[in-house]
Amino acid sequence: MTRPSRSRTGCSRPDASAARREALTRRDVMGHLARTAFGVGLLPGLSAALAAADAAKPAKAKQIIYLMMQGAMSHLDTFDPKPGREEQGETTPIRTKTPGVLFGQSLEKLAGMSDRLAVIRSLATETGAHEQGQYLMRTSYPMINSIRHPAFGSWAVHVMGKISKDLPSYVLVGNGNDHPGAGFLDPSLTPVPVADPTKGLENTRRPGYLSEENFSRRLSLADRIDRDFKQRYAGRQLDAYNQLYKDAVRLMGSVDLEAFDLSKEKPETRERYGDSKVGLGCLLARRLVESGVRCVEVEFGGWDMHRDVFDEMDEKGPQLDRAMAALLDDLADRGLLSSTLVVLATEFGRTPRINENAGRDHHPGVFSCVLAGAGVQGGAIHGASDAQGFRPERDPVSVADFNTTIAAACGLPVEKEFHAPNGRPFKIGNGGKPIAPVLA
Repeated sequence: MTRPSRSRTGCSRPDASAARREALTRRDVMGHLARTAFGVGLLPGLSAALAAADAAKPAKAKQIIYLMMQGAMSHLDTFDPKPGREEQGETTPIRTKTPGVLFGQSLEKLAGMSDRLAVIRSLATETGAHEQGQYLMRTSYPMINSIRHPAFGSWAVHVMGKISKDLPSYVLVGNGNDHPGAGFLDPSLTPVPVADPTKGLENTRRPGYLSEENFSRRLSLADRIDRDFKQRYAGRQLDAYNQLYKDAVRLMGSVDLEAFDLSKEKPETRERYGDSKVGLGCLLARRLVESGVRCVEVEFGGWDMHRDVFDEMDEKGPQLDRAMAALLDDLADRGLLSSTLVVLATEFGRTPRINENAGRDHHPGVFSCVLAGAGVQGGAIHGASDAQGFRPERDPVSVADFNTTIAAACGLPVEKEFHAPNGRPFKIGNGGKPIAPVLA
């Protein structure tokens, strides 16, 4: 992070946001005293000032778009290049909008909007295997056989609830292989999968040979057949599955299904996002958030670049750059970026050393992830890797710290304990420490 400037007395001068937070805290105390001693009705001017102060407070995220770069995205070729080093290889570092900060050449659009991004360059983990690394990143907990932990989106919906009555609260754009889903939480919090963004949510229409009357009759018959089973095995799990089934039936007749239809977008809008998997996924994510879906996760694989890393980056990098930049622009233009947190994550980094196949191998020692939007500071660069990009040199961040920061940006209770069915306590973010300089 940029060091705070110092006055002539040698003391650190707090930045504007810190001063603003301090001022708001003083106003809150004054307001409480005024209401207690006099009643707000006697102080209309102070009441109005307090209301204005509350409105000026940084907003917490109400919705989340989580972009998961599967395969371990190279930090040296994206958000943490090392100019002048042999380890940099063929990737050319480029300037960003943030003074003194460089990105890899394939992230040209994101470099031009770095003032909207909070980049964490000092993440580290001990997990160098893909499945375990993705599980850890999504849940904050290591993978074990005795229990399955909830993904962050399931936690968010569990605490924050649904927004749309008909649309799912959590959608996964991708194949969903090895996704932890709702873990030990209600099955109703499992993300609804969309394998192909161009096809939207499939199997949502009544079969053509069935009239609405016949379809309703079949549902009623199925309910009667299942009645004994439901009575015998009544409980939280079964209730959750029943509700999930009812929600699916209601969604079949909802006009909100249009949110999944990318054909409703103008050709020029689709062009801005690009025709790649991540481009279409980000466009669908924007449509879903706009329609009231609480959390959307978009998977984008192909980052496991053991061979020809620079050729692969020439393809994957611009696709991500184009898609994420268009997403941030669209959210801002629609007034949604102030209430939506965008997360760009991956399971670990890649080696500074370029191997004999012109690729980079697995490297959990240090990697980069990015936050943008509601609840975070744009233009922030937190932590640093060493000169080679081999390990954290300053302000190391664990996966638990990173996910707890996401939770804090959403206003979730990071200190609260939630109990699994077996009675074991768990926290959102696994008790990590929020990265305070990154939070708004």
